[in-house]
Amino acid sequence: TDIAVLSLGDIVDSESIKIAGNTFDADIIKYIKDKYKLLVGDRTAEEIKFEIGSVYPNSRNETMDVKGRDLVTGLPHTITLCSDEIEEALRESVYTIIHAAKNVLEQTPPELSADIIDKGIVVTGGGALIDGFDQLLSHELKVPVFVAESPLTCVVEGTGILLDNLYLIDK
Repeated sequence: TDIAVLSLGDIVDSESIKIAGNTFDADIIKYIKDKYKLLVGDRTAEEIKFEIGSVYPNSRNETMDVKGRDLVTGLPHTITLCSDEIEEALRESVYTIIHAAKNVLEQTPPELSADIIDKGIVVTGGGALIDGFDQLLSHELKVPVFVAESPLTCVVEGTGILLDNLYLIDK
């Protein structure tokens, strides 16, 4: 996860942490393994994350049947998970991201902080699609948070625009 404050085409402050979608998947796998003694794969964890996943407490009330291998018997087994359990599974990683965002905002010059309060924060990437992520960030950071129009592709699209217009960059 990369967190940055941008102003006038430059990075004012930033932080990068090694937590992203794969970490969330691993958190879900560990939660299910620890609580239910059920082994599920990466694909199943990712499906759970997007089908019923939530990071904002009580924002979603959905359930999903999850199939995996029972670690006690070694046999296939099915459990039912709810959105609140996924929120619990992801909580530690999500709050690590929030803490990093707070650190960046604390280092931001006051005049830019005023702009952030007025204009808000834009989140991109797959994590932005997890239910309640924008709400939780807004609640914890006390600023408006918006999900980018195409969060999965906007970074690469912006990079393409930049590469098409390299002559605009100061050398």
